[in-house]
Amino acid sequence: MNSILCNQIAIDYCCSGNDVMDRQNHFTQHRFLEGRRRFQENECILKIAVINGKVLFTGNHEMISWCRNEYAGVSSDWFFEVKNLRRLNDRLHQEGYQIEMLHPFYISEQRTAVHTGDCVIRWYEGNEIEQFRGDERYSKAFSFDENAPDVLGVAALHEGQILGIAGVSYDSPTMWQIGIDVNPAHRNAGIGQMLVSLLKNEVLRRGRLPYYGTSISHIASQRVALGAGFCPAWVELVTSKMCISH
Repeated sequence: MNSILCNQIAIDYCCSGNDVMDRQNHFTQHRFLEGRRRFQENECILKIAVINGKVLFTGNHEMISWCRNEYAGVSSDWFFEVKNLRRLNDRLHQEGYQIEMLHPFYISEQRTAVHTGDCVIRWYEGNEIEQFRGDERYSKAFSFDENAPDVLGVAALHEGQILGIAGVSYDSPTMWQIGIDVNPAHRNAGIGQMLVSLLKNEVLRRGRLPYYGTSISHIASQRVALGAGFCPAWVELVTSKMCISH
């Protein structure tokens, strides 16, 4: 396993690197540790990662005690089947929480050759990114999350028109997350793969590990990751507080 990823998951899941590397499930009480990934950070009653052939659980005392009793010996291979998700969600509802998202995550460790065709490539950094604030067309590329600031972006242009933009956020000191937006009229033409590849190469050049997250059902986005030289690394379940309507 990549050592940067191993150390990051250990921080995020409040365990040791050995816990990440062994083959046992682990259950830890959550704390906000220095160096954690901070993208869309909120309180953590429970989050779960399937990685390296095991399941990692971290959260508050009540949920972790319940998960340990229920899942100490469970296999990771089919853990996120609907029957388990339903069971987890029912238990979370008792605390006023719910499953929010199930994300597959990808990493890339090597730079690759990129062909840009007849596109003009433009890079954005620092204050140059501000021009996209509030532009919903590029909300995946740039999140404007104060906990995980956008640090770099790259766009493909043709005849002055932006075809797509990829951006990267400073989620932790060692791992930066890539997001991509391609204008609908130019999808399925390799623009996303090209931009993600360019940005991945630059993140690696700067000594960080690029990673890419998407939805479990977003097949097109997963294909972009694979085409840009990323490989599956872990799957993560996150939770959120339920909105109570009156």
